Amino acid sequence: FRHFSDSEVYSSNSNFSLFQVIYTQSRSKKMHPPLTPHRHPMCLEIIEEFQKCHLDHPIGKFFGDCTELKVKLDRCFRKEKAVKRKVNFEQSKKLQERLKAIRKEETAET
Repeated sequence: FRHFSDSEVYSSNSNFSLFQVIYTQSRSKKMHPPLTPHRHPMCLEIIEEFQKCHLDHPIGKFFGDCTELKVKLDRCFRKEKAVKRKVNFEQSKKLQERLKAIRKEETAET
């Protein structure tokens, strides 16, 4: 399927179908990561609501019916990422301390 530029889509002489216009507009927006429940346990409820909204509003989803849920989902993903980042940083600190202790022992032995 060909991706059309905005100038092609919005020109008055174009003979594009509604699907092509919607498809082009939806592709230009920022997408969320894959909505797999096992990867995002903190956001599971919002993911389910968002997917249900897309099923309930197959055409309306292109015109903003699910935008509020998308915003909630994006916020949840940001919070989830911050929590993961903090946990990873703490694990990294512990690993660095262990490596430092091992290096100290190695230099003391030689």
